[in-house]
This record gives sequence, structure tokens and C-alpha cells, in this order.
Amino acid sequence: MLVDIIAGARPNFMKIAPVIEAIQKEQRRGTNIRYRLVHTGQHYDRNMSDSFFEQLGIPKPSINLEAGSGSQAEQTAAIMTRYEKVLLAARPDLIIVVGDVTSTMACAITAKKMGNVKVAHIEAGIRSNDMSMPEEINRIVTDSITDYFFTTTHTANENLRATGVPDERIFFVGNTMIDTLLKQAPLFHQPAFWNKLKLQAQQYLVLTLHRPNNVDNVADLKAILVAIIKASRGLPIIFPMHPRTAKTFEALGIRSPNLHVCEPLSYLQFNYLVQHSKAVITDSGGIQEETTVLHVPCITLRNNTERPETCSMGTNELIGTDPEAILPVMEKLFAGAWKKGNIPYMWDGKAADRIVSVLKNMV
Repeated sequence: MLVDIIAGARPNFMKIAPVIEAIQKEQRRGTNIRYRLVHTGQHYDRNMSDSFFEQLGIPKPSINLEAGSGSQAEQTAAIMTRYEKVLLAARPDLIIVVGDVTSTMACAITAKKMGNVKVAHIEAGIRSNDMSMPEEINRIVTDSITDYFFTTTHTANENLRATGVPDERIFFVGNTMIDTLLKQAPLFHQPAFWNKLKLQAQQYLVLTLHRPNNVDNVADLKAILVAIIKASRGLPIIFPMHPRTAKTFEALGIRSPNLHVCEPLSYLQFNYLVQHSKAVITDSGGIQEETTVLHVPCITLRNNTERPETCSMGTNELIGTDPEAILPVMEKLFAGAWKKGNIPYMWDGKAADRIVSVLKNMV
């Protein structure tokens, strides 16, 4: 069986690394599963270098579509037309897509229209119920044409059942991003500026912001940052800045001695910062999951989340996008009243093995 594994953005690679490792393990046992790693080139990140691939145990891509950036339509079209040529040259038996980025949706559509290639979706069924999010559209479209649904939580299973997906096509396997987190945790290491800034464990905050409603408007971003600085009690705020955010930040003119802006960090450095922080303030999806597993308080500046289990079970608190909500929740943090949280069921580092066990039955 030939499987195409599709990855296009940085979070995808964390999710597919353990799947590739599990397939390689089965190959050594003689199982006839072959794979091609297809990098769509949706994102280019200088920290997604050869060393990053080496750290996560990811081989160099078999195929790089080099789709590049552009508008939603331009990027989707580029990925689809380039992946179509790959399928015409050599048709796989199955494609595996992960998460909710443009590459996920674009390659799933192309595969189904090009000879009805079977589609497996890792992280299927998660929903924010917010159609203003491009990711939500990607999830819904992908799941509408998926054949095999690999899910991370009971909530995702119920979301799929509610749309008529039969149980025999839903495989509750756990979370492959957590597979990577748990495997790589012993290798997390300090970023170069740790000693320069005299950082101490649990005595600094980590901040990430990239969603349009938080960062595209100068006034909105300024109000959020001013509120965070005011509520921080002078603790260092480490802000690895997304390129989208940097465009707006330059116009703010905000200067504060405890706000430290840096470029995006490598996976191992960033998660070291998260693991040893007092709390993370974010609008990311994946960080909500990682902080829950690392037992780090997470303050999420969003009105909804596709990962509700990080709030109901984990260490995450959803506070919306109103800057006025930041101070009360920070006071709760400094008072030592943050919830301890639990790790969701099956987030145990074995999700990829469960996925490949399903694939073996298709051979």
C-alpha cells in the first residue's frame, strides 16, 4: 500500500513525525506500507530547517510542491494544481492529511476528484463552530469527503456522529502532536537569550498572538499588549513574534522594559520556554493542548476554541478578546488559584501506533 502523507505548515510536521516513525517501525517488521512525504510548501519557516527535521526524526520530503504564499484562493489553487500532477504521475492508495490548514483541504479535494483516492484525516472532527475562521471551513470541507477519521477526543467523535459519520469509520486514537511533545520533552533546551535576560523558571510569561482579530488592527493589538504589560507585575514577557503580527507591531510604538520580542523559535526552544513559564497567553490552538499536557496555565484570547477539553479538563481558560478580561484572570494566576488540570484520555504518546495499526488492516 502506498500512502501520501501531506504536510504544509509547521504544526503539521509535529503531527506527522510520529506517524512516519510508526510506519518505519512496521516496515522493519515486514509490513507492506510505503509512504511519500509530500511537503506542499504552504509555509516557509527558517526554523523548519534540516536540523528541525532531524530533531523530529522526519526524513526529507519525497516531494515538495513549493506552493508558496498568497491569498487563500491563490494558495489553494497552487497546491491543488501541483498535487494533481503528482497524482497523475503515481496514484497512491491513500492520502493522510492532518489538522486544518489550507494544504489539508486542498490535497483532500484533489485526491477525491482524481480517481477517488481514499482520504484519512488525523485530528478529524474538532470544531470551533466559528465560520469566520478559515481553519473551520478547512475542517468541515475535509471531513465532508474523508473516508477514515482519526480523532483526538470524545468530543470530536460526537461532532462526527452528529453529521452522520458511522462509527466504523471513526477511529479514536489520541493526539499525535502530544506523541511528539512527550518524545521530545527530554531534549527541550534554553534559547540563547535565557541567560542574557536572567530568566528564572515560573518567573516569566510567554506570549503568542497571530489571529487576525487580535493582530491586524493597530488599536486592538495595542490595547491587548498594554493590558498584558499592566497586569504582568513586571515579570518578563517573552513574545516570539509571528510574521503576521510583526507587520502591525511595528506601527504600535510600544516600549516596555519587561516586554521582550524575538523571532519565532525552534520547537525545542519554544517548548522549553512554555514548560518553565508561569503561564502562556496565546490565541493558538495547538498551544492550548501542549500547555494542558505540560500542566502550565494557559490564557487564551479567543471567543471560542476547537479544543474544549483543554478548558473542561486541562489548564486552559478561554477569556475572549476584550482586553478588560486580562487583568482579572492574571490576578487569579498570581493569587495561586489556577486550576491544576488533567490530561485528556489517550493523550499518552501512542496515537501514531494506533493509527498505523488501523493502516495495517488495510494492506
